[in-house]
Amino acid sequence: MKVDQKGNTVTIKDTQGDIVAFLMKVTHEYKTFEKHNIIIDLGAHHDLTVKGINSFLPLSKTHTKNKKSFVIVATGIDFNAASDKLALVPTLLEAHDIISMEEIERDLGF
Repeated sequence: MKVDQKGNTVTIKDTQGDIVAFLMKVTHEYKTFEKHNIIIDLGAHHDLTVKGINSFLPLSKTHTKNKKSFVIVATGIDFNAASDKLALVPTLLEAHDIISMEEIERDLGF
């Protein structure tokens, strides 16, 4: 697991290739990241499934209740098949854009 912090956003990248172990590790260390916007980078995974992506849903719900953004970066997956409650994008640039838009919405009171 590689963690990179820029401003109020933390990017967490899986380096082991095991999505279940990665999710458990992120969940276990969640208290460290809870005050930041989170980007989960799964771009290196070539065998991602919708079920694997949707397994991040409980963590995403918890984080968005705290008025912070939670975005997953993934490629090679049917974005329409994943839960619409997840912010799922194909690139890191789009993840940062989503976070910027959500911060503006929060500042405006939406």
